[in-house]
Amino acid sequence: MGTITFFVLAVAASALAVLVFVVDSMARATFCLLGSFLAAAGEVILLGLSYLGTVIVVMMVMEMVIMAVFMVMYMMNPAGLMPMSMVHNRRGSLAIAGAVFAGLAVGIVAIRWPTTPRRRPVPRATFELGKALMGPHMLTMVLLGVTLFSTMVVTVMLAVSHGRYDRLGDDLKGPDR
Repeated sequence: MGTITFFVLAVAASALAVLVFVVDSMARATFCLLGSFLAAAGEVILLGLSYLGTVIVVMMVMEMVIMAVFMVMYMMNPAGLMPMSMVHNRRGSLAIAGAVFAGLAVGIVAIRWPTTPRRRPVPRATFELGKALMGPHMLTMVLLGVTLFSTMVVTVMLAVSHGRYDRLGDDLKGPDR
């Protein structure tokens, strides 16, 4: 069952990553990218690193929400749903991508991979990873969360040109005459 799940998530991550460049709007590309990241996080969880996979899910969802908020606020078309090209300089980008792929493939085949003796797995690996990430860096993580949240609130406030009750007038009964 684990092998089937691995391949399903791998195909989903790859297909959604390709769709980022196939769809014709920024909003759709954002959600395809989010889906690809979530499938990759599923792979990490499948490898037994549930804490790291959960961190990936939380970070990617927050990142894509911030991206969507900025799209709604600052893009010329409504919410990035108007058709547009996601690729600029198609020939150049294909040439660069092909060269990088060929170089990496040659490197994978040509390199002499080191052989290391098998080590014992670290007991409580998830706990040790959590302690390494959150122990001495907890204040940084808390400040990062507060900063991200306040950034979203402030950008929404800046995007709205009027207050919630402006349409009702000073007495909140209807438009001012």
